[in-house]
Amino acid sequence: MLNVDANRATKIVNNFDSWGLFNFFGSRKKSIIRTNISKNNRTFAISKQNIENDYQNGAAESQISGGIKTNYKFFMETFDTQETTHGTTQGATENVKQPQTYQLEFFGKGSEYFSIWIVNWILTILTLGIYYPWAKAKKLKYTFGQTALNGERFNFAGEGNEMFSGWIKVFVFEVIAIAIAFILGVIVIGGWQGMLVYVLLLFASLLITVPLILHGGFRYVMQRTTYRGIRFGYRGDRALLVKNYIKWTLLMIVTFGIYYAWLEMKVRRYTHQNIRYGDAEFNNDCYGGDFFLINLKGILLSIITLGIYMFWWQKEVFNYYIDRMSATKGDQKIKFHSTATGLGFLELRVINFFLVVFTLGFGAAWAAMRVQRFLWSHIKIEGDINIDEIQQTEAEYDKSQLDILDINNAYIIA
Repeated sequence: MLNVDANRATKIVNNFDSWGLFNFFGSRKKSIIRTNISKNNRTFAISKQNIENDYQNGAAESQISGGIKTNYKFFMETFDTQETTHGTTQGATENVKQPQTYQLEFFGKGSEYFSIWIVNWILTILTLGIYYPWAKAKKLKYTFGQTALNGERFNFAGEGNEMFSGWIKVFVFEVIAIAIAFILGVIVIGGWQGMLVYVLLLFASLLITVPLILHGGFRYVMQRTTYRGIRFGYRGDRALLVKNYIKWTLLMIVTFGIYYAWLEMKVRRYTHQNIRYGDAEFNNDCYGGDFFLINLKGILLSIITLGIYMFWWQKEVFNYYIDRMSATKGDQKIKFHSTATGLGFLELRVINFFLVVFTLGFGAAWAAMRVQRFLWSHIKIEGDINIDEIQQTEAEYDKSQLDILDINNAYIIA
């Protein structure tokens, strides 16, 4: 039994009407609710059993649409979660669908990031690239830590030694692949046929390595990222991604590169729909056909305008990436939207160009922070997912559970 005051009950009746839940009741329409309201009772009892009985009667009398069934199920579920006493409830239908406020901000500063940036470059050069995983970890720790949603910052807990193990796995795999290809192609077969076998085997190794890096990258970065103490997660299937990536790449080859737009969007859609934040699920409804037309238009207009349209092309791509993203938690949902403009990208790129050139490259740290601030400030979020209600569902990162094909890396993050 859910007890609410008469005003709340009236709103529930209106929601019943707007959802079409009374359309099939016939002469019994609203009787279970209107009767008590008309008596001006101080409290109003909504009986789950009475509603369920009327619904079943209506189901026997007329055909019920799928939408009504969905709304009926949604409303009935509130009795299991929203039971309360008079004066404390906000109504079964109102507690679930409250619009929320979201604000993304980036606080990174070039002066702070410069010390990280310059040390990373020096040590990466001195170690002939070996230091790169540690450099990447430090960069991500800073940029994630300077990014906030509703005033609370994200946290990346990845470590350079963890990513280094992933780098070693890729390196060893490629060395073995090159050795096998060389022995079979150049030594055993020889001639032009041997060179063809050598090239094909190297290409096959890349076809396998790229999706392994994608899968490992998303899995590692998500598991090592938290917001308000709740972990992100990635639930993609490694074998499925490898199989699909090989298929999509071969289609790109036989179409002379045209299918690349579909390949990129299929990878983006698959990886994003497997991202979790607690019990919230991300999704991306991007499609290759849309992306192909955006890029075709961008190429043609950039040629016609002698390159000027490239900034508007970049805006179209970025907006498409963001606008197709969403997240759901049960019946609650949020949508992402980009407000970036072509003029905004033009100003960003031109200023960054001069900033880097006139500082002999040292201004790159400030330029990087300007890019981050620009992108985050133009991502807007709208919806009704209550962040306070997000529950922890994703497993904590555990190195002991990794197998030889798990590749810890953050190379997918720029």
